[in-house]
Amino acid sequence: MVAKKKPAEAPQGKMTDDETAQCVINPRFWAIHTIKQWSDQPELTDDALAKELHMQIERVLNGNMRHAEAMLLMQAQTLDSIFYSLACRAEEYIVYNMPTAESCLKLAIKAQGQCRMTLETLSNLKRPPVVFAAQANINNGNQQINNGVPAPATHTEENKNQPNELLTEIPNATLDTGRTIEAIGVNSKLEAVG
Repeated sequence: MVAKKKPAEAPQGKMTDDETAQCVINPRFWAIHTIKQWSDQPELTDDALAKELHMQIERVLNGNMRHAEAMLLMQAQTLDSIFYSLACRAEEYIVYNMPTAESCLKLAIKAQGQCRMTLETLSNLKRPPVVFAAQANINNGNQQINNGVPAPATHTEENKNQPNELLTEIPNATLDTGRTIEAIGVNSKLEAVG
């Protein structure tokens, strides 16, 4: 387990709670921490990483997306390699270890899906989707929009209660006759219906 290090952008000396919170929610801090954890470059300093990340942020803020586009393309290529590697590994296990083969295939399909989504994101960066809005009504005050002819108001019509016509065949007859029906005996003799 690697011991936690003081963040690269942290002020010298003891940090206040506010300074610690600002540092911990800074995405650059987590990028530096993660890159250091996963890279095989022990001589890489936090300051050098912070400087390079700052330059990349400035480029993106100025509209230069070349690095982001290259990064997405390389990630898609890596995911594609992972897909093929796991698919081949699954083929090796399929005869004698089906659960392992199935796990490899599931991971391969996930890598393929992530590759597709990464390429889709890259495509959206290069050519953002066009949205065709049928109507945009923008107003800073009160606004009323009447499009087309209004439908006739139905609430002004007279409410007509119509009786159910299918309840009985005889007009104005009730379903409940008001008489009691005799109970059937317990051991009544039943005859077969022909």
